[in-house]
Order: sequence, then structure tokens, then C-alpha cells
Amino acid sequence: MAFYRPDGAMGTILQERLRELEGQARPGLADQLAVTWLRYDTSLIGRADGLDPAAFWALPPAGASWAGGRSVYPASVVKLFYLAAAEAWLQRQLLEDSQELRRSLADMIRASSNDATGYVLDLLTGTTSGPDLPPAAFAAWMAQRQLVNRWFAGLGWPETEACNLCQKTWGDGPYGRERQFYGPDRANRNRLSTDATARLLHAAMAGAFVSPLASGRMRDLLRRPLDPALRAADPENQVDGFLGEGLPVGARLWSKAGWMSQARHDAAYMEVEGHRPFLLVVFSEGRERAQDARLLPQLAAGLLKACALDPAPLPADERAASERQRRGGLPLQ
Repeated sequence: MAFYRPDGAMGTILQERLRELEGQARPGLADQLAVTWLRYDTSLIGRADGLDPAAFWALPPAGASWAGGRSVYPASVVKLFYLAAAEAWLQRQLLEDSQELRRSLADMIRASSNDATGYVLDLLTGTTSGPDLPPAAFAAWMAQRQLVNRWFAGLGWPETEACNLCQKTWGDGPYGRERQFYGPDRANRNRLSTDATARLLHAAMAGAFVSPLASGRMRDLLRRPLDPALRAADPENQVDGFLGEGLPVGARLWSKAGWMSQARHDAAYMEVEGHRPFLLVVFSEGRERAQDARLLPQLAAGLLKACALDPAPLPADERAASERQRRGGLPLQ
């Protein structure tokens, strides 16, 4: 059972937006995209405060998806899951909190640093990169590298069953034992779905992941400034070319993007004045989509319109004047 409540009207809107985008010189887009979209009546931030987990998960938001259960290579969006695992390890005292750990988590999320991600995964799993290993040592090493997968499996979230969260992220690619671990044809690459990513982001934004304090630290790292000057000064701003670019400057954004030669992804929670808050996760695959810097902003802008609050009803005398104007009567004063 999905953690959100499928909404037929939202599903129709999402499909219409995707058809529009596909018609804008993007043939085959439907096969290159996975989307999960959730909409809220009020702010999600801190919604789980004071609720036990069962009570929180018994309040599913309205949502819709397109291929939301399909697992694909997540690029740097996987770093959101490693951040979540680090907070879980700290909660269980499996990691010692330190300035260096906090620095690496911040660099992993804010700057999407692959070097920081490698360090964090080493801490989470007790493994290190290096030369090829003999069979017995490699088997033990591989078992350790499955710790994050096993922990998420223990949560019992059906959305994560087909996911794979065990690989570091790279610039030039894996070497040595890391390349061994990828397996033939790199079949052991990381895999995520938009549904699984949306569930984790939903929990963190609400304060329902690990603890309210841990969720709050995650939110602090995911917050993105929309001020154009700040974005221009940061080449890794994770806004331009992604979902946040489709929002007005006054919006509030929390997100984690992923981009490489064959993928452009983003996972974001957004609050915009005059609109219902919404959460949107989009994974797009293929070289064309990776180079398409307009796709994600256009999709976010289109779905933002569907989250607009209903305008306040006009007073009776104004409604009557508006109707007269519509029928060609007296102009409005």
C-alpha cells in the first residue's frame, strides 16, 4: 500500500503536463521519466511533532505518480539516503558525532561532493576503497557494504524493496575493489525509485525520520536559497536546471539534485505563498534528458499552478457587477 493516497484529479493533471512537455520536441519522454507528486493542505514541516509513527503514517497525503515504482540509477540523489542513514547511526550510537562528520555531511548535500560521500559511506559501513581483494576478504567487505541496504529493508517500506544503496558516487568512476563490487556490466549500481525518495523526503520534512531533531538537521542541509545573486555565486547551486528554477523568488525550497551524463534528477519539497505546499521527485534518464535544463523547471512550474489556492469568493455585489460586465453590461468601477 502506498504511503500516499492516490488522487485521480492529480493523476490527470500530471499526465496532461507530461503530454505537454513531450509535445515540446521531447519524443519518447514518457519512457524516460519517473515522477512522484504529493500535495498538502498546510505546511508539512514539523507535522509529525507529538505524533507516534503509526499515527503519522495513518495520515497519507494526496498524491500521484508516473512510473513511481520504477528503480533507476539515482546519481547524487542517493546522498539523501546516506544522510538519513548517518542520522540513524548517530541515534543508535554506531557513529561518533564530530565536526569532521558534520563537515562531510554538509559538503555531501550542499555541494554534492563525491569525496565527502565516499567518506560518509566508509563511516557507515566500516569499509574503504583500495586494490582488488582476494575472495574471502572481498566477501566480507561486500557484506559490510550492504549495511545501509539492510537497515532500510528493516524499516519495512515497500517502496525501498527494489532499491540498491551501497555504492559510492564518482567523478571518473570506480577502481579496484569498488569496480569489482559493481559486477559485470555494472549490474550492482545504485538504484532508487521516485516513490522511495518521496517517502524519505516526506518523513524528513515532517520530522518523522529518526527523530524531530535529526529530521531538523536534514532539513537544514537541504534548504536551498532562491535569491538569484546567491545562485549565481554557487556553480553547484542545485536550483538552476532543476525543480527550484520553476519557482518564484519568494518560495521556500528544500531539495537534493542529481546530474550526470545520462541522468538529470531532483527531489524537492516546496512552499509558495498562495499555493498548497507540494513535494515533487523527478528522475529523467538518457543523454538528451541529462542535457535538457528546461524540463524540470517547466514541470515544477506547471504543477505549481495546480497547487494554487482557490481565490476568495467575491462579495455578492461584486459578483453581480462582474456578471453584468461579462454579459456586456456596466463596466466595473
